[in-house]
Amino acid sequence: MRPPAFWFASPQRPGFLARALQPLAALYAAGTRRRLERGPWHDPGVPVISVGNLVAGGAGKTPTTIAILEQLSARGIAVHALSRGYGGRLAGPVRVDPGTHLARDVGDEPILLAAFAPAWVSRDRVRGASAAVAAGAEALVLDDAHQNPGLRPTLSIVVVDAARGFGNGRVLPAGPLREPVEAGLARADLIVLVGDEPARERFLSTWGKLALPPVHHARILPLPTGMDWAGQPVVAFAGIAHPERFFATLEGLGAELLKKVPLDDHQPVDERLFARLLTLARRSGGQIVTTEKDAARLPPALRAEVLALPVRLRFDRPEAFEATLMQALSSRAG
Repeated sequence: MRPPAFWFASPQRPGFLARALQPLAALYAAGTRRRLERGPWHDPGVPVISVGNLVAGGAGKTPTTIAILEQLSARGIAVHALSRGYGGRLAGPVRVDPGTHLARDVGDEPILLAAFAPAWVSRDRVRGASAAVAAGAEALVLDDAHQNPGLRPTLSIVVVDAARGFGNGRVLPAGPLREPVEAGLARADLIVLVGDEPARERFLSTWGKLALPPVHHARILPLPTGMDWAGQPVVAFAGIAHPERFFATLEGLGAELLKKVPLDDHQPVDERLFARLLTLARRSGGQIVTTEKDAARLPPALRAEVLALPVRLRFDRPEAFEATLMQALSSRAG
């Protein structure tokens, strides 16, 4: 399901639909507030880094989680990832095995995370944390947990897509927010602002008057793989929050996009659609290309026909972000 355009109107001019839906938005916000106030806010006995956002849909949470896993692993810390496993059938706790689990079992994002650190899926985050700690986790990174009161975070990170910001500033269904901006930021220790410099400047000019926590700037960039994309004909599909950005990345690398197929976030590719894409690619001499997350959702028999374009989050000042992580971990140890 694509977000309606009015969600991303100016906060100063939210439009008729946003105003009409405001009573429902107030109920949604109240429900989120009550859930967070009840807790349980369990302490698993190891540092907990929560990575989340304030809006429905993607903002760069999974790339941020991967970056944190890489930084802590490089420090020799036994860090584990913990996810609810959106879209998967297993309630958990279960440790993800990319060799045997499919996206329909554990969700697509945990399969990606498992390539960087032990990853667990559990709809009950407290039980998932206990299983990870029992398996040797010295630190936990929670993917998409800012509105989940299960575990008490040592460091709470809110990831923001600089281009979309907080949309029209209203809560679901009147806008894209999972909770009011001020309430969400009050629980955040820092913001990871993802986007190019013009987008960041627009975000800060719109929202900078709020009491923002410290902001770390980052971009999501394609990972060099040695592939020469210049002039390469491709048939591209993407089932992520903002498919157009994936298509723009391919075009920026010089690829010739024969067809762009945007899907809803987490939408599986059925066999009929894939057959059409494959026919088009073969007739044109093109290559089917998708995101790592979409490739993880494909049945194994189809993955050989698809090339995944990996991307990674890169901080403008990685040493400053890493210092923040280590300070949080050392304060928890103390």
